[in-house]
Amino acid sequence: MNYPLIAQQTSISEKQIRNTIQLFDEGATLPFISRYRKEATGGLDEVQIGAIKDAYQKQQEVEKRREAILKNIEEQGKLTSELKKQISGVFSLVELEDLYLPYKQKRKTRASMAIEKGLEPLAKLIFEGRESDPERKALSYLNDQVEKTDDALQGARDIMAEWISENQDARGRVRSIFQRNALITSKVKKKKEEEGVKYRDYFEFSEPLSRIPSHRLLALRRGEEEGFLSVDISPDEEQAISNLDRIFVKGTPGSKDQIETAIRDSYKRLLKPGIETEFTNLSKERADQYAIQIFTENLRQLLLASPLGQKNVLAIDPGYRTGCKVVVLDSQGNLISDKVIYPFDKSNEASATLSDLIQKFKIEAIAVGNGTAGRETEDFVKKLLSAIKKSDEIGLFSVSEQGASIYSASDVAREEFPDKDVTVRGSISIGRRLMDPLAELVKIDPKSIGVGQYQHDVDQKALKNALDVVVESCVNSVGVNLNTASKHLLRYVSGLGPALAQNIVDFRSKNGDFKSRQQLLKVPKLGAKAFEQAAGFLRIENGSNPLDNSAVHPESYPIVERMAKDVGATVKDLVQKSELRKEINPSKYVSDAVGLPTLKDILQELEKPSRDPRTPVKKFEFDSSVRKPDDLRIGMILPGIVTNITAFGAFVDIGVKQDGLVHLSQLADQYVKDPNEVVKLQQIVTVKVTEVDLGRKRIALTMKGIN
Repeated sequence: MNYPLIAQQTSISEKQIRNTIQLFDEGATLPFISRYRKEATGGLDEVQIGAIKDAYQKQQEVEKRREAILKNIEEQGKLTSELKKQISGVFSLVELEDLYLPYKQKRKTRASMAIEKGLEPLAKLIFEGRESDPERKALSYLNDQVEKTDDALQGARDIMAEWISENQDARGRVRSIFQRNALITSKVKKKKEEEGVKYRDYFEFSEPLSRIPSHRLLALRRGEEEGFLSVDISPDEEQAISNLDRIFVKGTPGSKDQIETAIRDSYKRLLKPGIETEFTNLSKERADQYAIQIFTENLRQLLLASPLGQKNVLAIDPGYRTGCKVVVLDSQGNLISDKVIYPFDKSNEASATLSDLIQKFKIEAIAVGNGTAGRETEDFVKKLLSAIKKSDEIGLFSVSEQGASIYSASDVAREEFPDKDVTVRGSISIGRRLMDPLAELVKIDPKSIGVGQYQHDVDQKALKNALDVVVESCVNSVGVNLNTASKHLLRYVSGLGPALAQNIVDFRSKNGDFKSRQQLLKVPKLGAKAFEQAAGFLRIENGSNPLDNSAVHPESYPIVERMAKDVGATVKDLVQKSELRKEINPSKYVSDAVGLPTLKDILQELEKPSRDPRTPVKKFEFDSSVRKPDDLRIGMILPGIVTNITAFGAFVDIGVKQDGLVHLSQLADQYVKDPNEVVKLQQIVTVKVTEVDLGRKRIALTMKGIN
């Protein structure tokens, strides 16, 4: 393992990298290492540990490929000690493939056919610059397969062209030119102008590849895949060929002419297409990484959105023709009742039904989906709450419906509510999202939540892996109630996974609530390693040990017990009384196994055991004077909620069924590089309308100059 290279790539010390990789090799998870092994990592955070893990995995891929290449060349009988040393000394896949290229099994090429015709010696003479009259020399290579000198010289040039394309120095120079000055260009395909009008910005487009933003490159690639655009990546051709001339052109004038012709052919036919494919893949990979980074940050913000908490909730999935689907959930999120009301038919039945549910089940909050008829349903509920004098007692919240329909039709929803139709399941999801967004959203494929940009164009495996890491991180940073969590939430707890999550739920159903974390070891197939990784992230309210409802890991319980004993108190006293905690000097408990970082974490946790890092939910109302895009006027200042963040700006819901865009340049009075510097998902903002294009369904907004 090349630790210095990982250190160079991550700007982290080799010691920290070695210790972190060792923990991964021992089966530790990223959240566990970040939270409970700070002494070993030197206090690295999740991002740094994740960077080490990524670099480590890439090196493992390189090592695996290196072994395969060495084995293949050895089987060919061509592995010299010098070549083995060369291959063993490189640490990138690109360099490995360059070294392997001459030995790679190829289908028939022009060069291989020329070699079969006996023209390799002629090519070698010319390539070394030793032949002053190649035409005359070619006469001696004529045979039944090579009838003319032109054919012999063409074959020799084909062989030289392949040699040039497989030369490491040549590939490196062309690669360097691509890196410095390649342009990505696109043109509309013939007779596709009308059909591909949405790509008209790229009908005649050119930009340096090194500077093209992620969203623009992904748009180009989508247009290409859909058959509307032709896309090319090229540097200056003459500059590239001139660089190759300096490597290979030598010897007699006659040889030079043949070599120059071979170089031009090699570049156009072999080198340029091959390196272009490399840079196409590399640029796409970088664009994917940036787009995935935006998606993961959005998902993190959405998962960590403010929870209402455990309250009796009435949730409404609005609808005109088919009515509004109403459900009542208890404080644990269990379904108590479901109804359908028709608040827009001018009868009093809907009001009576809703009022009865509110009174009967002691409703503390009402969640209304923000889809079709959402604003109108909110108006109806507001009037009702005012009429029954509950406006001050019951909070009314608009809840995003993104992904709710995916959940309602999923296997997860069918398993949870087999006797309910999709409309009822959708309402339940809306209500539970208000109570705890994280617990509910983990049941939905993150790609269905609808945040980010070009999510279907990026590498889907890389996207899934990145999103799973975010979900795991969010679940473990918040902590999970062991006695109420669903298996869908438990599966993301460090060290568990789907099978153990199901086993925990089954054990809980059979034996009742867990009384202590130690009981986890009685769960089938949950061994000591899984317990070590998971226990600190699981919470037990009102359990036998107050530490079981904190982020203090069971391995540290003896330390807390010593602390309590030293101040003449119980652990419970230590949790409840700040004056006792102030008496504790953490440095007194430092040992070879436990350092100050862990001890400080323990004391911090004792101050607020089981604290939720998420901020409390806030009420929000749209401007009542705007309902649809036609109501908007330039200069209007309106409240809104950030619904999506992309590389080029933020989308904001202002209550007109069409999100407006606050471009990156309009997010703040000062320069903004990254929208996340200024806004977060679900953030309440104030915006000004700058443009309304009803035809193209575009609303432009600004946050500049608003006091």
